Amino acid sequence: MAQKTGLEFTNPDAYREKMDRLLGNREPISVISETPDVLDDIVGRHSPRDMRRRPFPGKWTPNEIIGHLADAEWVYGYRIRLVLCEDQPTILGMDQDLWVSGQRYNDREPADLLEMFRGLRSFNLPLWRQMAPSDFERAGKHNERGDESLGAMIRMLAGHDLSHIDQISRYLEAG
Repeated sequence: MAQKTGLEFTNPDAYREKMDRLLGNREPISVISETPDVLDDIVGRHSPRDMRRRPFPGKWTPNEIIGHLADAEWVYGYRIRLVLCEDQPTILGMDQDLWVSGQRYNDREPADLLEMFRGLRSFNLPLWRQMAPSDFERAGKHNERGDESLGAMIRMLAGHDLSHIDQISRYLEAG
């Protein structure tokens, strides 16, 4: 296992494969386009109290997951611009748990986190949509996962969305 700042990471190929399996044959840009509305439906059907409830010790709350999705969107926005505009740039990972706890997402309003995510996604989505097929072949070197093309990144981002939407739904049902 690779290590970074004291955290253990699972097999990067296994992570990519899991995200790819979740996405299946779906079009990644369609999936990421739908995510803000799916989250809007979830936030609209559940109280802030439910969104802040931690159903399992040591796991994020639904609210924190939405905050994490916003962080991921911010990070991916930077990464896609980096890879699109530079040759073989280094792509840095992040300590997602520190980002979630450090920004106190569970103290924030679910609707505010959703709007933050929606705004970031609406900023990045046109960039994904305008890419030429050759752009998706451009790659950078992720410091934890190795070479990563924009084509792989969009599939991982879409799978990431689907994974966390499922997680939110399961956590709310368990709550």
